[in-house]
Amino acid sequence: MTETASRKASQQELEEMVAETETGARNPTGAISKNILFYVPLIWTLFQLWYASPLPFIFNFAVFNSTEARAIHLAFAIFLSYTAYPTFKSSPRNHIPIQDWIVALVGAFCAAYLFIFYAELSERPGDPTQLDLVVAVIGLILLLEATRRALGPPLMVVATVFIIYTFFGSYMPSVIAHKGASLSKGMSHYWLSTEGVFGVALGVSTGMVFMFVLFGALLESAGAGNYFIRSAFAGLGHLRGGPAKAAVVSSGLTGLVSGSSIANVVTTGTFTIPLMKKVGFKAEKAGAVEVACSTNGQLMPPVMGAAAFLMVEYVGISYIEVIKHAFLPAIISYVALVYIVHLEACKMGLRGMEKPVTKTMTQKLLAFVMTFLFMIIMGGITYYGIGWIKTVAGEATIYIVSILLLAAYLVLLAFACKVPELDSSHEIKELPALGPTAQAGYFFLLPIVVLMWCLVVERLSPSLSAFWATVLLMFILVTQRPLKGLFRKAKGDEFTFKRGFKDLIDGYVAGARNMIGIGVATSAAGIVVGTVTLTGIGLVMTEFVEFISGGNLMLILLFTAIISLILGMGLPTTANYIVVSTLMAPVIVSLGAKAGLIVPLIAVHLFVFYFGILADDTPPVGLAAFAAAGISGGDPIRTGIQGFAYDIRTAILPFIFIFNNELLIIGVANWLHLLIVIASAVVAMMIFGAATQGFWLTKNRIWETVVLLLVAFTLLRPGFWWDMVFPPLKQEAPNKIEQMVEGMEAGSQLIVEVQGEDLNGNPYTKTVMLKVGNESTGNERLAGIGLETRSDEGKIIIDNVVFASAAEKAGIDFDQEILNVQVPNKRLPKQLMFIPALVLAGLIWFVQRGRRTKMEAAA
Repeated sequence: MTETASRKASQQELEEMVAETETGARNPTGAISKNILFYVPLIWTLFQLWYASPLPFIFNFAVFNSTEARAIHLAFAIFLSYTAYPTFKSSPRNHIPIQDWIVALVGAFCAAYLFIFYAELSERPGDPTQLDLVVAVIGLILLLEATRRALGPPLMVVATVFIIYTFFGSYMPSVIAHKGASLSKGMSHYWLSTEGVFGVALGVSTGMVFMFVLFGALLESAGAGNYFIRSAFAGLGHLRGGPAKAAVVSSGLTGLVSGSSIANVVTTGTFTIPLMKKVGFKAEKAGAVEVACSTNGQLMPPVMGAAAFLMVEYVGISYIEVIKHAFLPAIISYVALVYIVHLEACKMGLRGMEKPVTKTMTQKLLAFVMTFLFMIIMGGITYYGIGWIKTVAGEATIYIVSILLLAAYLVLLAFACKVPELDSSHEIKELPALGPTAQAGYFFLLPIVVLMWCLVVERLSPSLSAFWATVLLMFILVTQRPLKGLFRKAKGDEFTFKRGFKDLIDGYVAGARNMIGIGVATSAAGIVVGTVTLTGIGLVMTEFVEFISGGNLMLILLFTAIISLILGMGLPTTANYIVVSTLMAPVIVSLGAKAGLIVPLIAVHLFVFYFGILADDTPPVGLAAFAAAGISGGDPIRTGIQGFAYDIRTAILPFIFIFNNELLIIGVANWLHLLIVIASAVVAMMIFGAATQGFWLTKNRIWETVVLLLVAFTLLRPGFWWDMVFPPLKQEAPNKIEQMVEGMEAGSQLIVEVQGEDLNGNPYTKTVMLKVGNESTGNERLAGIGLETRSDEGKIIIDNVVFASAAEKAGIDFDQEILNVQVPNKRLPKQLMFIPALVLAGLIWFVQRGRRTKMEAAA
């Protein structure tokens, strides 16, 4: 077999692996089956576009509420699970057997039952008929089987265990026993309400995730994936170990296109891994670099996979807040990976790809400054220009902005046509020039700009923001080919509206098929959430985890990380996040508060999210490692182990930001403070990378590695040492709470320690943090938080807690006693610890530089 034929066969195997895990492994040849797997996903996409758009409300037609939309969404997902995925590996793939048709239709009916009989069900909540129960039982069984087909046995097994726990709680060990639920109560909860299968997770999949997955699929169909990869190579391929650095950046960019680490490996790995091997990386290391950066693709805002949208609902903050908190850890993780790749290249003495045009340092600096200034000027013109248009034009703004967008698109497309079309083959034989490569696809950035504008400036919902960005992307898909033919004065099928429309429809179908696994995963994970709300196992988990950990927060975090990694070996990231965050997030927050540590809920959810992602390259199951090994020809287990070694920096970050919330941009006072946080975190992660790789300027000695780890820890968490000498908070008497709150700046955090009794009469204390509003008096600010207090024999008692207020969400309850109010202590800034840390790092650098100079002289 020739090398080309072997490469094609390997590529086909990889595409089949992605199909098995992402879009369905069945590819029928019969006209009816083939059309079903084409038109059903297409109809699903059209339904989701209608649901996300403002059109139903404009025309007052086909307006679906959230529950109805979830039922239709799940009906499509279950139907496609049975038709697109074979029952077993040995089952036919070239046609859909009759039994699959039957169960697909029955499963779709059971899922759509809430939509079909919505009015009747709303009239008898908690009082199901016999038909309701039959449909619920069959639906639940068929959902479990659909989950097994689309995602494998693990999630099905986890969901089944929770169902068994619900109905047979009285037979469980005493530590987790409960009275058990009747069939009527359990099925009503799981299937006939929005507490179980049709709960928050499926609602997020229906309302937000689908539109972002579709947005990514359309970007890929338009050619943006290839553009991002080649732009990364053009910019970084000439550096030492350049293809590996390009792999990191391109995987971060294609995280916009794909929320799947496996698909990311296959998409970018076919370019990057052969080139990494060509410049000197071993097969396992080349695969491991691709695995590490592809799994991290889900960390990168603004898309971040489906879990980011679930955080919006579970944490109760806006999507912009999620992006803000997730941004810095993702960036420093990627910077550290680029640096680790650089160190690997230095260790092996590698060079980059040959650059076609070499510029002087002056030319490079001038180009960088001009590009930076151009971006600032264009950003300013866009922001203030649209702001001025909104002021002047009012409701006509949307039409004016649409015309301006069209003009920008035409100009950028004409600009792109002045350079050759980008090569779309799966190999890069020589380094492309950066200028022409970037120029060929600037217009792909317009939908991303629209997405971010709608999210950040207009503050539209994530779903509506993705809808408007997708509308622009749809227009680009249909028109880019004929317009390129016009600008290039070329003719042929490639430059027709028909070809553009085909690209659009293919993107629609790909987007829906990418959603099959997410749709059933969020539904099946809803079983776990429903079990927690029905049985109260969340309280049991708190007591159980507190018992086995002895109340030690670090042990709880380790326990949570291990659970996430183990479950993540078989569960997709989304389902893993739902299961672990539902069970463990309240436990960590509660036990952290008892230990006197304020752990923001978003920090815990990001902690679980990070370790769920890391499971994709954790041996022995990490599918991303198997995909990378399929391209590199290396051993998949060794590839996974090496990939996890590269990802240690990602594993350490969640432990750091739990204790140092500044990394999540929480408690950052001003821009200077933010710059210090960013700079120290980036330097720390680079030093950590040097320590874990055992190489900086030269090979580390053991004591140098230990010192570098100490320096990295100090830069990431300076308060650990500083707090030992200077306590960060001082306690004030609780009767001063009103005057303390009145004197605080709006938006700052009020920290109080409260004491109460649990349901068993056991006393407890915990510390809570509450955001202060901008009301004028202390009493009004407490009311804004949701608190009313009274004095009782010298004690300050919580007299009232407003429903759904910040105080209630923080766990404050009636009749708790406020023990003290904690306010910041006046002390020197903890960042002074950076000075000795950087001095130590400088010492190591100086020693290694001297050793390297001697080695070079001897050579």
